[in-house]
Amino acid sequence: MPSRLEILIDLLHTAGDAALATQSAAMPGYPLATSVPFAIDEHHRPVMLISRLAEHTQNLTADARASLMVARSLGEGETARASLVGEIVPIEADARLVARYLRFHPEAERCLQLGDFRFHRLQPSRIRIVGGFGNAGWMEGARLIEAPHISLDEEAKLLTEARPRLPAAITLLGIDAYGADVIVRETRSRRTFDTGPVAHDAVLPTLLRELLA
Repeated sequence: MPSRLEILIDLLHTAGDAALATQSAAMPGYPLATSVPFAIDEHHRPVMLISRLAEHTQNLTADARASLMVARSLGEGETARASLVGEIVPIEADARLVARYLRFHPEAERCLQLGDFRFHRLQPSRIRIVGGFGNAGWMEGARLIEAPHISLDEEAKLLTEARPRLPAAITLLGIDAYGADVIVRETRSRRTFDTGPVAHDAVLPTLLRELLA
């Protein structure tokens, strides 16, 4: 059975959109829930590209405290879900992070050209995870950041090495220590390594074994 940390990482990499709850400036004391696209950085933290004009962005400017929820159906009426509670702050995304975001959300290229969109990252303080019936609990945000990872530079090299060795029907979006995100015949999916997180030098052979099996 996967650990809560593994459930969390799988949820974050599987979801392309999330429910974002910010502290409402228009209605003080009430949360405002909206939907936002996001991608994951090298430490599995959610990164969003949001407009300065959006109400949730104005709320975050006034109060950075927020919560982000992702969910996925487990079938038979059960849903795995995670709520990340922390602060969302603007960041200067380097070229590797921008490239990673655009692989998952290519339509965001036009948002970057508009000029009023900026990248923000959620720094989790605590995380509530529900992995199914009877499997729920809190986790410190530091556990996510300290989880095994590969750098954005390492990911870029792995993508370059892996792509020529894969069938044309498979498009690689991202690679991390726990698995890979792919598009197979226009359908996005997550391929989790059966062995659990792997070290950098074992990622490529593990990835190819998973995708070519």
